[in-house]
Amino acid sequence: MKYKFIMNGLDCAHCAGKIEQTISQTDGFENVSLVFATKSLYFEHEENGDMVQIIQEITDSIEDGVTVTNSYYKRENKNHTHESCNCGEHHKEDKNCSEHSHDNNGSKLSKILLFAAIGFAVSALILEGLKFSEIAVAVLSAAAIVLSGYKVCISGVKSILKLRLDETTLMTIAVIAAFCLGQYVEGAMVTILFGIGELLEDKAVESSRRSIEKLANIQADTANIVVSGIESVINADEVEVGSTIIIKPHERVPLDCVVTHGTGSIDTSAITGESIPFDCEVGTELMSGMLNGETMLEARTTKKYSESTASRIIKLVEEASTTKSKNEKLITRFAAVYTPIVTLISLMIMFIPPIFVGNLFEWIYRGLVCLVASCPCAIVISVPLSYYSGIGAASKCGVLIKGGKFLEALAAADTMVFDKTGTLTKGKLKIDKIVPYNNYSADEVLALAAACEKNSSHPIARAITAAYDGEEIELSGYKEKSGCGVSAVYNGKELVCGSRKLINDKNIDGTVVLIYDGRLIGSIKVSDSVRDESRSVIGRLKSFGIKNLVMLTGDASDTAKGVSEKLGLTEYHGDLLPQNKVEIVNTLKENSKGVIFVGDGINDSPVIAAADCGFAMGLGSDAAIAAADAVLTSGTLSALPNAIKIAKKTVTTSKTNIAFALAVKALVIILAFFGIAAIWMSVIADTGVCLLCVLYAMRILKIRKW
Repeated sequence: MKYKFIMNGLDCAHCAGKIEQTISQTDGFENVSLVFATKSLYFEHEENGDMVQIIQEITDSIEDGVTVTNSYYKRENKNHTHESCNCGEHHKEDKNCSEHSHDNNGSKLSKILLFAAIGFAVSALILEGLKFSEIAVAVLSAAAIVLSGYKVCISGVKSILKLRLDETTLMTIAVIAAFCLGQYVEGAMVTILFGIGELLEDKAVESSRRSIEKLANIQADTANIVVSGIESVINADEVEVGSTIIIKPHERVPLDCVVTHGTGSIDTSAITGESIPFDCEVGTELMSGMLNGETMLEARTTKKYSESTASRIIKLVEEASTTKSKNEKLITRFAAVYTPIVTLISLMIMFIPPIFVGNLFEWIYRGLVCLVASCPCAIVISVPLSYYSGIGAASKCGVLIKGGKFLEALAAADTMVFDKTGTLTKGKLKIDKIVPYNNYSADEVLALAAACEKNSSHPIARAITAAYDGEEIELSGYKEKSGCGVSAVYNGKELVCGSRKLINDKNIDGTVVLIYDGRLIGSIKVSDSVRDESRSVIGRLKSFGIKNLVMLTGDASDTAKGVSEKLGLTEYHGDLLPQNKVEIVNTLKENSKGVIFVGDGINDSPVIAAADCGFAMGLGSDAAIAAADAVLTSGTLSALPNAIKIAKKTVTTSKTNIAFALAVKALVIILAFFGIAAIWMSVIADTGVCLLCVLYAMRILKIRKW
């Protein structure tokens, strides 16, 4: 069983990491991933029990106020696939919760600002030297703490009782200690500043969530279906394959379909990232998520809602967040040891120096500053958010990247390897020349070659069969020679049609040779044209630091050489078998920072697996998408430079946030040791830095296309 739960009310990234870790260590749970950016929990479990209750109990033991709801479940086996989804209800609940939360936040912020004003007024009076009752100051400060931060204090006390260290624990200890030291106003101001920072932080995180959700908002919930001439609106997931639907002007295409009536213009930017609309007519295939133009279209559905393009894209983007990068995994491990270490340092500052110099209360105060600054939330939130934003931004540009680790591989790579046919070239082959040998005619050679290749889906085979329109020749005993061609039996003798590597004569001018009864009877030269965007894409890749641009092909070396020279590639290899391509990629990996492979389908799956990140061209083949680490949804290379740009920006952003957060915290701790920093500075080092890191991570969503 595969499960996905929504963790409503989960606002602490550090706690999210602990929940994920605890569930991972619980028997029966596998592939656990909690994505804080979307509050989504993914895992697998063999049993079909009450998972909501189990997860709720684990969550309650770590973080109060989180409600676990079941988003969907999916059972997969050889004979049965069942899906259940209550997305509509949950979206409605989330919307109501969001509005309610907004009202609460507004009310809470008003209280915090009111008592902040009181706190500053009290501080000003004391600084002016006016007589003011210490009891009155304590009462006012306590009131400010209770009204602006009572939830934080309650949560902190619960965490202390559970012997758990988090930001609420540290804040509660700091406030209690400040009161014990007579620092009433400062204790109140710490709570007020923390409350303001937390509200702004929550607002920034929620804003980033909404921005990311908009990227996946490409799927229509309803469809206009026509039955017996009567039009009605029903849920899109209830439409059966083969149904007639109406796509009205400016509506999204609800399911994959074929136009049966009407013409118009279609905006494909949500699916392919291409900004220029294309014209459609009767017979044009449309993908769900595309946006109709000014005219009304009638179409016949070709896929179910769950199998349509928009559904697959949304699912891929969601599940991509579960494949974590090295930086994300590092931060998870780092957070587990960081807070205890800094807490120990704080205790040492409190109690070791007073033995030699100064008074105990002064050093306890300095230790409190370190304690409050130790929370790792800025890093724990911003790093995963950076990668999730990167994946979302890439999908908007027409590139589906299946996880943070592939973003990292893409950012680090300095070698790009391409398949030729259908990738750098259009893959629309045509016959240029037929050369017959041994008393055979050109027509006979073409007829026998077409008979051999009639069952093959290879582009060269399709070009040969498309060129022959004569009477079909019957063959038997078909066998595929991997990487070489096809053999069959004709009049009791073996007929082989395949690549030029079948013979040793390099003087033969042809892409395909035909051998009958051990003798060469003909050669066929097939040509292809370079894609329109290939040359400009290669230039952009060089500007992004890709040093090695390599082409691998099973075609003849002289053909490969011509394409390589046209595009300005640094290296090419022709006459290759599938295993040869894998060997070359493995060799390139030994001498590169990272190797990316781009191919056009499932035939390239061994090379895709060998590369650090493998790209498939287009959304046509489910098998190709499953084998690849990333998908160019438009079926062209044009989005590839944007993917690298986003990947590099994502990794740079996450590293910058880590360095910035640690530097600020280290600075505050050093200043605290020398008695220069106050507790309010440590609050800024916590919530203020977290807010800045979240806002900086959100910039990835606004990366412009090349």
